[in-house]
Amino acid sequence: MGCWKDKIWLIKRQYKMKNVLVTGGGGFLGSAIVKLLVEKNMKVRTLSRRIYPNLTALGVEQVQGDIADAAVVTAACEGIDTIFHTAAKAGIWGPYHQFYQTNVIGTQNIITACKMNSRVNLIYTSSPSVVFDGKDMKGADELAPYPKNYSAAYPKTKAMAEQSVRKACENGLCSIILRPHLIWGPKDNHLVPAILTRAHRLRQIGDGSNKVDTVYIDNAALAHLLAQKALSNNPALSGRIYFISQDSPIKLWEMVNLILAAGEKPPVTRTISPQKAYFIGVMMESIFRILKIKHEPPMTRFLAQELSLSHWFNISAAKKDLMYKPKVSIEEGLERLKKWLTDRN
Repeated sequence: MGCWKDKIWLIKRQYKMKNVLVTGGGGFLGSAIVKLLVEKNMKVRTLSRRIYPNLTALGVEQVQGDIADAAVVTAACEGIDTIFHTAAKAGIWGPYHQFYQTNVIGTQNIITACKMNSRVNLIYTSSPSVVFDGKDMKGADELAPYPKNYSAAYPKTKAMAEQSVRKACENGLCSIILRPHLIWGPKDNHLVPAILTRAHRLRQIGDGSNKVDTVYIDNAALAHLLAQKALSNNPALSGRIYFISQDSPIKLWEMVNLILAAGEKPPVTRTISPQKAYFIGVMMESIFRILKIKHEPPMTRFLAQELSLSHWFNISAAKKDLMYKPKVSIEEGLERLKKWLTDRN
C-alpha cells in the first residue's frame, strides 16, 4: 500500500511545508533544523520538555510537554503538514524504561498523530547504531540487518522505534528514515563535551586504525530538509532509509584528537586493548547496577565496541535520492567549532 496521500501528492507539493513541527526542537539537531526552516520562512512549531528562549527569539511556536504523552503529541501535531521527529533519549547508560518511553512510545505517539492527519509527511531521525552488531562495519548500506542482541538500551529502543515507522509506512504512512552518524559541531551538548571533559583521562582503544563516519551539524540538518523535499516530490520514497555522513570516513582517534585540538586540549597518547576495555565495561556496568549509581560509567560494553571498531557507511542512496552532499567539510567544521569554543570561554 502506498502513502495515505499518494493520490493527492501533486496538490501536497503546493504546501511547501507551511506548517512544520520539530520534536526535540530545542536540542542540538532539532534547533539546527528549526534555524533552516525559519530561514525558509516556514511556520515552525516545536515540541520539547521545556521552553527555549532562543526559539522564542526566532518567532517559533513552542509546545511544552513529554513526547510520551499521547494527548500532548496529538495537540502539537494539529494542523501540521510536516513533522521532523528528532526527539530522543540518547546515551550509553540509564534505566531502560526511560529510553523506551521516549524513543518507542514517543515515536508510536507521533505515528498515531500522523494517522489522524493523512496529509502529513514524517521525517524520522534514527541512528546507525540500530544495525551495529559489535563487529566492524565498513561501507555497510541500508540492507544491513538488525542484530539479534543489543548491548545498550539506546540502540535497542531506537531500532524498535525505527521498525514501528517502517511498519507504519507499509500501511500508508508517508515517511523517510534518516540515520545520521556522530553529529558534531558548535552547540553540541553530547559528543564534543564528552570528549573535552575527559581529555586527560582518555585512552585510545586498540591500534587506532578503526575508521568511522561523522557528520557536521549543518550537513545533518540539511539532509532532513532534503529528505522532506524528496518525499514531497516523490511519495514512492516512503519507507526508505538513508545513512547520512560527511562521506569521508576518518580514523576515530584522529577525529577525537582534532576535536581536542579545537578545544585546546592535548591529544590522546595512552592506549588500552579492546579486550581490556570491554572487560572493564562489563565490570563497570555490574558495579553501577549493584550500587544503583545513576550517572554514566566511564566505560560500558557498547562504548568499548564503538571506540575500537570501524563503523562507516555507504551513502550512495542519500546522494542519489535526496541529492545530499555535505556542504561543510570536516576542516571547515573544525574551524567553526574552535571559534565557538573560544568565544564561549
